[in-house]
Amino acid sequence: MTKSRYLPIGGTAPLLSKRALNRALLERQLLLRRSTLPALEAIERLAGMQAQAPNPPYFGLWTRLEGFRQEQLSELLESREAVRLALMRSTIHLVSARDCLAFRPMLQAGLDRALRSAYGRQLEGVDLARLADVSRALVEEEPLTFDELGKQLAGHWPGRAAAALTNAARSLLPLVQVPPRGIWGSGGQAAHTTAENWLGSPLADNAAPDGLLLRYLVAFGPASVRDIQVWSGLTGLREAAERLRPRLRSFTDEHGAELLDLPDAPLPDPDTIAPPRFLSEFDNMLLSYADRSRIMDERYKPLIFTVNGIIRATFLVDGFVRGLWRIEKSRGSATLFLAPFEPLTQAEQSALAEEGSGLLRFAAAGSAHDIRLVNGI
Repeated sequence: MTKSRYLPIGGTAPLLSKRALNRALLERQLLLRRSTLPALEAIERLAGMQAQAPNPPYFGLWTRLEGFRQEQLSELLESREAVRLALMRSTIHLVSARDCLAFRPMLQAGLDRALRSAYGRQLEGVDLARLADVSRALVEEEPLTFDELGKQLAGHWPGRAAAALTNAARSLLPLVQVPPRGIWGSGGQAAHTTAENWLGSPLADNAAPDGLLLRYLVAFGPASVRDIQVWSGLTGLREAAERLRPRLRSFTDEHGAELLDLPDAPLPDPDTIAPPRFLSEFDNMLLSYADRSRIMDERYKPLIFTVNGIIRATFLVDGFVRGLWRIEKSRGSATLFLAPFEPLTQAEQSALAEEGSGLLRFAAAGSAHDIRLVNGI
């Protein structure tokens, strides 16, 4: 769709339908067609990938990139070009090394607030500056698991809960998870050191969130200020948005909310065909908006977001979440289970099966493959 169809008329911000927002999101998330971008550039294009578990980013890149192979991401982690650490919403994200150094200072206020909310009472009276210094010395001497770090910190602060002390260290310091954590096929607990120690560079000295807001719009716009706050875990971003307003364009959604966007960002035709896609667990597509209607029906949220914090793997049909998926491996075979939320046409089932066959080849090469429709997962 040409930009002229979205130009304001008479000073009124143009309306973007839910379907128009959906196609804009799919385009920016590399889901309308697989991209030929290198994996590192794709990770930056997406402003990072949520990565509480080791494998979801691999599936997330497979569904977005042409010919993606597991070793392409493993090599980025081993060469320190990409890292895993707590960033947006105080959750583990996979980002490039340079985004790690740039993003972390801009997100520190959100990490501090999350720490106070979860452990404020348990940390009363603890000198947090000293805790940060002690923790830095320990993890820079050698990478430590949180269990190992907690035991050593407890020796400095007797009687304090180890979980509170280690989570304080995690919030106060940019603790990256070092390989083999995050390497395809590897297991074990995550060991941590500081980003500065691992990457050999200091964090950026600019904590203003303006750059983070712009990067969000590249990956997820058009969006409201509230959407950006939900994604980042920061509050009070209205001031930054107003500073940037001369560089942005404005739209309105079907509910009357103002949406901000970059002037040259793509807005595909709402009727653009969207192929079926498989989203991994914890995919930021489902987590990065206050209003998720551009990607999923709110009725399905309880089926996707579990009470213990898991965000299940989903599949898209015509650009919207239509069900769950999982792969089960057993004795040389792998089965892809598809649990649709509503009936699928024969054509939709065939398209999903074709895409699912590729997913199985990626996840379980050398195994016998099967795809089954089930009522629930």
